[in-house]
Amino acid sequence: MTERSKEDQKDIRNMSQNTADEAAALKLFVVLSKAYKNVMDRAVKDMKKHNLSPSEFTILEVLYNKGRFPLQQIGEKILITSGSVTYNIDKLEKRELLRRVPSPSDRRVIYAEITDQGRELFDRIFPEHAAEVQQIMSGLNAEETLTASELLKKLGKGMERE
Repeated sequence: MTERSKEDQKDIRNMSQNTADEAAALKLFVVLSKAYKNVMDRAVKDMKKHNLSPSEFTILEVLYNKGRFPLQQIGEKILITSGSVTYNIDKLEKRELLRRVPSPSDRRVIYAEITDQGRELFDRIFPEHAAEVQQIMSGLNAEETLTASELLKKLGKGMERE
């Protein structure tokens, strides 16, 4: 066999591997997209049964679990735009579920803080929601859930490097 035909065979193997890698990546993309849609559809349905939009629910969840939080950072935390944050904060404030609190040390910073009424609501609905999320994820056992979390984290962090 000539040196050139050895290189051609190596190129063909590399092309086959690239094609297999591409096919695997496309399959993962489709499976991940479908899984995300199914999981989110059920989670959103649960949020809405408490008369909260997904954005309202997640804002309250951040405040419930983290305490007072800068308005400017809420969008980054729950992946919504600053305009959506303002709109949803306004709605939640009208319902007296949260309040805006100026920072005592920096006039540019405004915090959102859950009210007693908001905390009472979340004390009641969050355990139900957590149980629903656990039910949604019940297709995986505890070990598989942790593995999936680590793999998805790795996938997300891989995108940050590009």
